[in-house]
Amino acid sequence: MPIKVLIIDDSAMVRKIFTTELAKDPEIDVVGSAPDPFIGRDKIVELKPDVIVLDIEMPRMDGLTFLEKLMKHHPMPVIIVSSLAKSGCEVALRALELGAAEVMAKPGASYSVGDMSVQLAEKIKAVSKINTRRLSSGVSFQPVSTPVQKTAAMLRTTNKIIAIGASTGGTEALKEVLTALPGDMPPILIVQHMPQYFTKSFADRLNQLCVLEVKEAEDGEHAVPGKVLLAPGNKHMELKRSGAIYYVEIKDGPLVHHQRPAVEILFNSVAKYAGSNAIGVILTGMGKDGAQGLLEMRNAGAYTIAQDEESCIVFGMPKEAIALGGAMKVESLKKIPDALVNLLKNG
Repeated sequence: MPIKVLIIDDSAMVRKIFTTELAKDPEIDVVGSAPDPFIGRDKIVELKPDVIVLDIEMPRMDGLTFLEKLMKHHPMPVIIVSSLAKSGCEVALRALELGAAEVMAKPGASYSVGDMSVQLAEKIKAVSKINTRRLSSGVSFQPVSTPVQKTAAMLRTTNKIIAIGASTGGTEALKEVLTALPGDMPPILIVQHMPQYFTKSFADRLNQLCVLEVKEAEDGEHAVPGKVLLAPGNKHMELKRSGAIYYVEIKDGPLVHHQRPAVEILFNSVAKYAGSNAIGVILTGMGKDGAQGLLEMRNAGAYTIAQDEESCIVFGMPKEAIALGGAMKVESLKKIPDALVNLLKNG
């Protein structure tokens, strides 16, 4: 059965172009469109779509307000496609916090939205498999009020490296993991599939919530205990080592598994330069980016963890890693922080 898609956008041209372009994919059926959320609500009841493509700037009710109401009363996969996603990173991050599966930046001119239709089609196919019960879980994250006290037991972990990869659903999953970790963790390197406009704002948001220092990585930056480095959007990130010093290299390069940054690039470099001193974690996400890299880490002596299906928004990347034998442990999202801390304490 084709995936039923409803488009909610106040631009008649955008609705027409997306309908025409998405119809070229035999796995997708655009069952309807709506110019605003009120009509969209009625269309959802009538047409029962599997996925919604939603704009933010619309008359009568903005897309974020509608998204919040939808996730509360009728959670379902939603892809935000908006020009605000490029200029208003905070708006995009808020959409993800409210439950949007993906956020895409709409080109400036309405007539050029057709150029992104292939990418949109792939995302529609991926999010159609989303665990909607997880979307309605209503997880709330509060800033940490008091720093976690450092303990002597953790001091021997300074030569360790933790590498984490995530995609669809990863922004909220990373919040859940990082906010639960103490401030004396080893360096943590993260690749989260995000456009270049989003990563700095996302890192800044995490930094406000976590005891750990979180920032967008810079080329040549040292990876030190207590710091989390997030790969910049549209750039690959690799771990490098000079003597006892770990640092990251930020670089251009071809897409890997259709992604830049790619988890595969990070994991392979961690396997090479950190070996058995590393821990690898692969979280929720579509596709198979990082699956082979996690296996490389395991083969190099690292301890590897994959998020379980029950707690994933999209069980794609972890599933592929497990199938390859790359994961030594399969764990629920809520248990991953404790698993990391216990691994470090127990050597």
